[in-house]
Amino acid sequence: METRELKATIQEKYGKAALKAKEGASCCSGSSGADVVTRDLYVKDELTGLPTEAVAASLGCGNPTALAQLQPGEVVLDLGSGGGIDVLLSAKRVAPTGKAYGLDMTDEMLALARENQRKAGVQNAEFLKGEIENIPLPDDSVNVIISNCVINLSGNKDRVLAEAFRVLRPGGRFAVSDIVARGELPAPIRRSLEAWAGCVAGALTEDEYREKLARAGFSQIEVEPTRIYRLEDTKELLTQYKDLLEENLIAETDGKLMSAFVRAVKPSV
Repeated sequence: METRELKATIQEKYGKAALKAKEGASCCSGSSGADVVTRDLYVKDELTGLPTEAVAASLGCGNPTALAQLQPGEVVLDLGSGGGIDVLLSAKRVAPTGKAYGLDMTDEMLALARENQRKAGVQNAEFLKGEIENIPLPDDSVNVIISNCVINLSGNKDRVLAEAFRVLRPGGRFAVSDIVARGELPAPIRRSLEAWAGCVAGALTEDEYREKLARAGFSQIEVEPTRIYRLEDTKELLTQYKDLLEENLIAETDGKLMSAFVRAVKPSV
């Protein structure tokens, strides 16, 4: 996949999603394929006090802020922070002395996230512009890295994981939600630019994720399924892409995709 073309497609897709959320509409409402992935991720109590635009802009596949076991005083970095929902939730969990950073490359999402932060009155958060392949933070500067259905979008995942390892402090935790492939996906799906921007085509297999994390230097690697997508789910997910409407192709995806929580640790020594 050509990295420049891929990034342009992703920025266009998520820029439009940010503008839609700002208008008060959910990015993932109705019968769109994204709703299969994004629905029912947060409990009602977690969303209390958050702007409706932050909730509307949620495009994740899990709830890393709940699964990462964040503690007061920790510094957290969210890779691909979008409208800011996980940064704002993280900031509350690490308050009063901790801090949450959000990193995103899309101007519209950054503007939305900063406005959501202002509305929520959250002081211990900061949104940075940049790419997850080149994190604009120093070495050994954060305790926890989270991400919500974003690493699968990158065309250079080895670089993403190497950067995550670099900015984590020794003993720091990698705790992300992501789409993971269970076996090989059909070649037409892997080649689809739209499906890549939709968090499907770029999904690593579980073994690939483990191997890449280990190569980056991580230990204590775990991949925990949180939702496995059966045929009706993947049919809803893929039929939004005009180049992937063929029934036999969709049938091959039954059980081949899952949302998963991926954990790892940067060794202390």
